[in-house]
Amino acid sequence: MQILKDASAIVEGHFIGASGRHLPVYINKDAWLLHTQLVSRICRSLAEINKDLNIDVVVGPAVGGVVISQWTAFHLSEITGKEVLSVFTEKTPEGGQVLKRNYDKVVSGKRILAVEDTVTTGGSVRKTIDAINSAGGNIVQLSLIVNRNPKEVTADTFGMPVNALAEIDMESYDESEVPEWLKAIPINTTYGHGAKYLKEHAQ
Repeated sequence: MQILKDASAIVEGHFIGASGRHLPVYINKDAWLLHTQLVSRICRSLAEINKDLNIDVVVGPAVGGVVISQWTAFHLSEITGKEVLSVFTEKTPEGGQVLKRNYDKVVSGKRILAVEDTVTTGGSVRKTIDAINSAGGNIVQLSLIVNRNPKEVTADTFGMPVNALAEIDMESYDESEVPEWLKAIPINTTYGHGAKYLKEHAQ
């Protein structure tokens, strides 16, 4: 978390997450992905906590997960002395995630480490998990940089082991339960999904 703070990646305000929930605190991955040394440090930590799992392929969701997957696979290869591959899923027009570029053949039958930056409900990373499962990959671990909701986002959520570099209870609110103090703050359209939310609710 200190690395993210140093990169000014933790922002306060009123944000809309990928899950549609309202957030008073947002972790802006675009702020720290700019700095390759920070990315390397964080992803080496992901590699360290998963180094004994005999991973074949690391998979992350496009766009931000591409960087995390690449660096984590790099450090896993460095630590274990075994080449670990890196691939990514891509969004579909329907909002899902799919393995393209023949990556389905790369993950089929392999031991997979799925990686994601931050999770609030697990809905977004679930799409990546579904894509890996559909391709016949064996996900042995889901590894997160920050789990914003450790009480509810657990191994039971996904039916597989889950670990995280940081587990911090950060408030988030469903549309029907947004407190008045948060409603009073204009929705941020720079970070998160605020612009999309306002466009949809203006119709």
